[in-house]
Amino acid sequence: MKRNNLTTSVVAGLAAIAGIASTANAVELNPDGLGQVLLYPYYTVNEGQQTLISVVNTAEVAKAVKVRFLEGYNSREVLDFNLFLSPFDVWTGNIFALSDATLSGDGAAIGTADKSCTAPDKNRWTGTIPGSTVPYNTFRNYAYTGRNVDTGPTGFERTREGHIELISMADLAGSLASAVTHRGGVPNNCSVVQSISPQNSLLVAPTSGLFGAGGIVNVSQGTFFTYNAEAIDGFTNTVLFSDQSSLTPSLAQAITGQDGTGQDIATAYVFGTGGQLIRSDYLAGGTPNNAIDAVSAVFMSSNLYNEYNVDSSVGSNTDWVVTFPTKRFYVDNQYLQVPLRGPGAVEPFVFTFGEDADGNGDGLSCSEVGILQYDREEGAPTEDSDGFSPPPPDQPPSALCREVNVISFLNIPQGSPAPTESGVLYSKLVANIDPYASTGWLNLDLAADSAHVSRASIDGDVYSGLPATGFQAVNYVNENVTEGVLSNYSGLFRHRASRSCANGSAVCS
Repeated sequence: MKRNNLTTSVVAGLAAIAGIASTANAVELNPDGLGQVLLYPYYTVNEGQQTLISVVNTAEVAKAVKVRFLEGYNSREVLDFNLFLSPFDVWTGNIFALSDATLSGDGAAIGTADKSCTAPDKNRWTGTIPGSTVPYNTFRNYAYTGRNVDTGPTGFERTREGHIELISMADLAGSLASAVTHRGGVPNNCSVVQSISPQNSLLVAPTSGLFGAGGIVNVSQGTFFTYNAEAIDGFTNTVLFSDQSSLTPSLAQAITGQDGTGQDIATAYVFGTGGQLIRSDYLAGGTPNNAIDAVSAVFMSSNLYNEYNVDSSVGSNTDWVVTFPTKRFYVDNQYLQVPLRGPGAVEPFVFTFGEDADGNGDGLSCSEVGILQYDREEGAPTEDSDGFSPPPPDQPPSALCREVNVISFLNIPQGSPAPTESGVLYSKLVANIDPYASTGWLNLDLAADSAHVSRASIDGDVYSGLPATGFQAVNYVNENVTEGVLSNYSGLFRHRASRSCANGSAVCS
């Protein structure tokens, strides 16, 4: 049964009267940045760049966290490990290209000088970065080669850009907490937590309190693009600890409570564009298991909005990162258990990854989008000049075809080939928009394809669009600071979004 439509202020007031938190048992995208799950929408090591990541435990309890790195085509995993955070701990890492550290290989790796416990232990990682004592671990291609081939690239270059997720698996009690707690900056005994049984009674349901940040830095160019990790709160009320499988825990394991029959459910709380608080419930842990839809719901966007600046007079250029953090659960043949290149994608997506179909193909899972550009004075291009430029062959004129997409705004002469990398982040996951003006803004319509609608919640809520996150990265180049001196000024701005949710003929509530 649907709940009454309550504004945020009314919900907050009722919660205060009742002495409860209004979203204590629901998946939500926490606007304050604290949560159980952290999503970092982009990492890259292209063209001398490195990506710095950090996670902070603000809680007075120790935590076990799964750290997972996912490549940008189909979000196949390239590395994961378990991280154990002491109360009030900070963990940091640096993703870099092997070649930039004078190591052999075309891929990427993660290095860290942090002392927090990991499993596997850092003395079992690949080695130490040359000229230092810092351990590093190389990213792997096992998940998309051999029997795991998915029609995308198979080389190690595929590991060079993607996205990251951190999932709280459990809080630690007793001797487990003592083992990871730092004394003089060093954990007491990491070996205690490196072979924990998932049934250990000292593993308790994870609480909130994590926040994180990422930064893409190019030391030689002097650019630094920084962002806050997206924080999902209320993700789980049960222990999700695993050291046996790289695929668990996953974003598809959200669980927030039970319905009246004892069936596990995953509830999502989403703020509608009109300010209403929408509650959507999904079956979890049984058949069907639609728990991933609760996570997707908090990212569902009918439109993304942001600016661009490609003014040659100030040396500016712009990239947009658009990441679909849950897409693999709807398009990857391994999750869907369908034949490679065969159909079977789940809404709101249309094609499985690599599906042999018009508008798709190897290494792709295309979603048609609408592109509405404006300059700063309300001007807009004619319809026939809109779309990606040059148009990609055998695809819709405006389609985002990967899990991580980087949209560049480069003026490509008519008849010239499409760019092979973006203008700011040097991404190979690039789609280009011919900018209408030197400065302006873009409305990316994710609901342009009528097929982009979510599966219905238990109560019948249906969201239009796609589950997306990301940011605008803009760089300004000043070649005239003084003779022989060049300066870069970089900025990053999170996308804004609108949402559309319907329940039959009514607005969701």
